[in-house]
Amino acid sequence: MNVLECAVHWAVPADEPGMRALLDDAERDRYERFRRAEDRARFVTGRFLARTTLAEVTGRDPRGIRFTTGCRHCGGAHGKPRLPGAGVDFSLSHSGDRVVLVLAEGAEVGVDVERESDRDIDRLAEMVLTAPEREALAAMPDRRRGFHSYWSRKEALLKATGHGLAAPMTAIRVTAPDEPAEVLAWDGEAAVSPVRLADLDPGPGYAAAAAVLTGRPLKITEVT
Repeated sequence: MNVLECAVHWAVPADEPGMRALLDDAERDRYERFRRAEDRARFVTGRFLARTTLAEVTGRDPRGIRFTTGCRHCGGAHGKPRLPGAGVDFSLSHSGDRVVLVLAEGAEVGVDVERESDRDIDRLAEMVLTAPEREALAAMPDRRRGFHSYWSRKEALLKATGHGLAAPMTAIRVTAPDEPAEVLAWDGEAAVSPVRLADLDPGPGYAAAAAVLTGRPLKITEVT
C-alpha cells in the first residue's frame, strides 16, 4: 500500500507587521478581539504559517490565499480553515509557545498540541477518557503526561473529522500513551474508519498528535 506523506511544521509564536499583513478582514477582526498579546501572537503565527506553507505547496501567492471556515456538519462558520480548490488539507493547533501545522494531500487531517499543566486531571478524565483508559492512567507514573497524550490524540482525531469538541471524546478509545498511537474503538455518529494516528515531537512539557482519515501508512516529516 502506498505511503501517505504528512508534513508537520512547527513555529514559535511571533507577531510581526509582515505577518499581520497577510490576514484577511475577518481574521484581522478576530486578531483585534484577543485581549492577551500571547493569544494574538499564536493566532497570527498559525495563519501566517498556513499561508506561507500552502503557497509553497500550491504555487499560489500567499497574499491571495483565503480560507473558508464552514462547518460540514451544521453549516456554521466555526469549522476548521480550508483552502478551496486545493487537494491539500491542513490543520492548525497552538498551545504555550508551540504552533503546529499539519498538511497532507488527498486526505483529511487534524492536529493538536497541548502544554502539560496541573489541571484537574481526575475531573477531566471523566469527560475525556473511557473506563479502560482511566484505569491505565491511574497506573501511570507520570499521570500528567499520560492524560495530555490521550487528550491530544483524541482532539486531533475530532479536528480531522471536523467535529471538534462537539463530539464526545469518551466515545473514542485509543492505545495507551506508551504504545504506538492507534484507535481501538469508536462508538457514535461521529465515528469514521479507517483512520491513522501518530504522536508528534513537540519537545519537553508538551504532548501532540496528528490524525489522518486514511488507511494508508503514514510517513511523518517534522520541520521546525
